[in-house]
Parts: sequence; C-alpha cells; structure tokens
Amino acid sequence: MAKNINRLELTWIGKENRPQLEPRILIEDPDKSYHADHRVNEKDAFDNRLIFGDNLLALKALEQEFAGKIKCIFIDPPYNTGSAFKQYDDGVEHSLWLSLMRDRLELLRRLLSEDGSLWITIDDNECHYLKVLCDEVFGRNNFVSNVIWEKKSSPQNDAKWLSDNHDHVLVYAKNKILWRPKLLPRSEKQNKNMKNPDNYPRGVWISSDYTCAKSKEERPNLYYPILNPNTGEEIWPNHNRVWAFNKDSTKINIESNNLYWGAKGLNKSPRLKKFPDSVRQGTVATTVWRNDDVGNNQEAKKEVNILNSIDIFSTPKPERLIRRVLTLATENNDIILDSFAGSGTTGAVAHKMGRRWIMIELGEHCHTHIIPRLQKVIDGEDLGGITKTVDWKGGGGFRYYHLGPTLIVNDEWDNPIINPTFNAAMLAEAMCKLEGFSFDPDAQVYWQQGKSTEADFIYVTTQFMSKDMLTKLSDGVGPNRSLLICCSAFRCDASQFENLTIKKIPKAVLTKCEWGHDDYSLEIENLPAPPAPEVSKDTDSGGHKKPARPRKFGKNKDQNTGPMLFDLDTTDAKGGK
Repeated sequence: MAKNINRLELTWIGKENRPQLEPRILIEDPDKSYHADHRVNEKDAFDNRLIFGDNLLALKALEQEFAGKIKCIFIDPPYNTGSAFKQYDDGVEHSLWLSLMRDRLELLRRLLSEDGSLWITIDDNECHYLKVLCDEVFGRNNFVSNVIWEKKSSPQNDAKWLSDNHDHVLVYAKNKILWRPKLLPRSEKQNKNMKNPDNYPRGVWISSDYTCAKSKEERPNLYYPILNPNTGEEIWPNHNRVWAFNKDSTKINIESNNLYWGAKGLNKSPRLKKFPDSVRQGTVATTVWRNDDVGNNQEAKKEVNILNSIDIFSTPKPERLIRRVLTLATENNDIILDSFAGSGTTGAVAHKMGRRWIMIELGEHCHTHIIPRLQKVIDGEDLGGITKTVDWKGGGGFRYYHLGPTLIVNDEWDNPIINPTFNAAMLAEAMCKLEGFSFDPDAQVYWQQGKSTEADFIYVTTQFMSKDMLTKLSDGVGPNRSLLICCSAFRCDASQFENLTIKKIPKAVLTKCEWGHDDYSLEIENLPAPPAPEVSKDTDSGGHKKPARPRKFGKNKDQNTGPMLFDLDTTDAKGGK
C-alpha cells in the first residue's frame, strides 16, 4: 500500500481543475508588424514578437519553440484588488485568481532558461498567497527575494488605515544554483566619492576597512601588529576582529603606500586605498528600491501620457523600474517575456537596452497603446523614459501575431471536423504542435513538413491515403528514417510499412485539448457559465425528440469507400485499419 506523503502547500477551491490547452498556431499580420527603414547598428533586433490574444493560449503557443530559451520574465498581473480598471476588470475571486495564476506560472517556468529568472509585481492583497503559490511551482529553494518598490513618494491623506506607498517584486530563479544577478552600474555619487587627499601618483581613490569580523582564535595568522609609520606605534586589530590580509600581503600594501592612516596620519587603524581599476565595476542591488532610483506611479503615467494623452493607461510601470530588472537579470540579445504587456513598457525598455522581447496582450490597448509606443521607439521619436540614459537612437522592429483559430469545430450535425478556415500550411503547423514536431517544411521533399529528429518526420494531408500512395511514401522514406502520416482516412494494413505510422485526423487529436475555448483571461465577464442541465442525446434543449441525422462520409455521401474522416471507430495506429 502506497504511503501518503504530506507536503506543505496552498489549497483553494478548484485547485485540482486544470485546463487542457490547445497549442494554437500564431499568424502574423504584416500590416501591423513594424521595423525601421534601415539598420541603425549591428545590434538591431527585428524578430521581436507582439502577440494579440489570450495570454494563457499564447504562452502555450510559444512553448514548443521557446521552452528553456527565455532569460527573463517580467509580469505585472492584475492585482485582484476589486478595483474596476478601464483596461480590465480586476476583481476576480481569490480561488479563481490563484488557479488562473497557477496555470500561467507553470507555463512560464517551462519557458525560462535554466539560468533565467522571474520577476512579478504585486501588492499586499495577493502577495503572500502568490509567494506560496510560486514556492510550489518553482520550488521554495529557488526563491530569491521580495523586493520592495516605493511606488508613491508621498502619503495619501484620504487613506482609511495606513497609506500604501509600496508594491512587491517577487523574484524567483529557474535554478538558483545557476542564476546570479548582475551588478548595478556605479552611480555618479559613488564615483564622486573618489578623492586624492594625499596626492597619490595613481590618482583618485576610496578607502575600505582593513579588518574583518573574525576572532584571533579563528584566524590567528591574521592577528598581528602593524607599525604606523607616522607615530612608530604598533597597531593591533580592534576587539574581536583581525586584519583582512596576512602579513605578506600587508607588507606589499605598505611598500606600495596603499595604507591610509588619516589626514594627519594618526588613525588607530589603517584603511586600504582602492583605485578605479581595482574597484568592483558595479554595486550589489538591495531589496528596497526607492522611487528616486527607479521611478514611481506618477512618473510612469507621465511617460504613457506623452505617448497617448487621450486614453491614459491606468496602471503602467516606470521605465526605470523595468530597466533595473533587466540590468540585473539580462545581457544584450537575451530574450525577455512579458505576458501581461499592458501599455508595453517592458518591450519598450528591452528594445532600448538591446534585448530581444516577446509581449502578449489581449486588451484593445495592444493597438491603442503598445503599437504606437513601439513605433515611436523604433523610429527614435520616443524621447521619454530611459531614452537619454541609454542613448537610444532608434532601430530594429517587431512582428505582430494573433492567435490562430481552434483546429477542431463541429459541423451542422455536431460531427467534429477540421476547421474549414485552415489551409494546408496551417493544418500542418497545428498538427506538428499537437504531435510534438517542429514545423519545418522542406521545399524539395513534400512529405517532410516537420521533424522531431533528423530522421523522424511528419506529413499532414486531408487526402484519403490508398495503399499505392502509402507504398510510394514508404519507399521515399527508406529504411533508416520514419514518417508519421496524419490523413483524413486510409485503407490498408498499416503494419506492413515498418517506417510509417498512420493516424486519422481529427480522431487522433480529439481528446487532447479543449477545442474552441478562446478565452482564459482574468476578466469576470469571460468566466465560464454554470453547467446546463443534462439533456438526453435524443432530445433537444426543450425535451423534444431530435430528427434522425444522416451519416456523412465525405463529398460522395452515397459511397462508403472505407474509413473516412469522421469514422471514429477505425483503429489508427500501426497494425490498425
């Protein structure tokens, strides 16, 4: 008997319910894609992606191509505060909100590279529940930090309790052992702290403590006297401390005049001079981010207002905040993902910083805010945000995609059929995703539409496959390769072709996904309706007996030539019929 293993976890109503997501194809709309007229520099990226559609379906659509390739994910999800924003309704009940976030977090984790990181902005309303949820999805050992962002610079006098002036930024690593944050650039203030009070030939310097927090019992080799050359006095480390360097290193520092004894040379402990070439070229980030350093809500609204003064976005994030995240988490040419794009700040900042980006947005502000904003960034006309700081001059571009339609629909007789809007290329790409193949059609070999390895291919067709056709395909594939054939129907013993596997569509995929479900968004109006009362298959919703419906076998309904598209009783694997 299996032993029950209890674990610490967050529970909520409906946690066990998980959607069977359809891996949709992405369809580019060239009229909405945009790029610069010419290349500004060699770092320009033109393959950035803006995806319009439900973000859960879009993440699933990206999974096959981008799993393990995203270096940094920044998301600013609806906070579930009960406030009705113009762009989206934010008042989803807690349990449902957690389920919707869990589904997205699991996909986001699969998209992250092993040395990647996730950054989530959230407020106190759901932060601590979200933290526990992220612990489940990413592993508690991969939690990095809870950063406090000062989003307001002054108190709200109309606050009923305490004035809320901060948000949280939860930071998780895909694998904390591999991930390390970058350093922040040294500030002008830090650089100005470098002086040269003793006119040392090497130039300006700063000083650091020459001791470390160890006892003489722990490090006896670091407990010894140093002679102050100005007074002739032997100086020992302060109580419960030792020198930071051994005797040999201290001798070198003395000979190089790297010890500083104060303006008058009378200090009771030396300090070590550090010159620009030996100082760490950056600073470690702290967990409290002041608005003076990374901006606040007012700054963010002004940035968006400049770009769209008619329809002001309600909850943008300042460009300086995103810049800090990307500075800590990425390098040039890394891929950044934001699946709650909002006003497009993440893409705009990533573009200016020379990172590649993917953004997903369902709301109409994808067109009213994001596209115009990115066009100005690409044209070098966005003069706000971090533009001057990073010396952005324009360049690059992006491709606009929308989610493809569902693959399976029902005909007038409720028979599942391939969506008539799919052309051959769309169908092949969709089946590649469903069967785990990369869509990579070969212009020279018609049956090589996709591959899972260098010797395993897929061929998708709506044709009826005869024995002669299959024989010809088998001969073309040869003995050292294999081919999966997805067709409308076939008639023969498939086991005679050792290098072929044959499946009928749509039967082969009917149970794989929730077909026709186009919206998994966080909007209340899009929540599923209560289930309807169960009705007999032989009666309509009013209880009346349905008329008998004819069976369809294809274009010629009078001839039953063998297993066809909607004959769901036919076996479709090797050795089947």
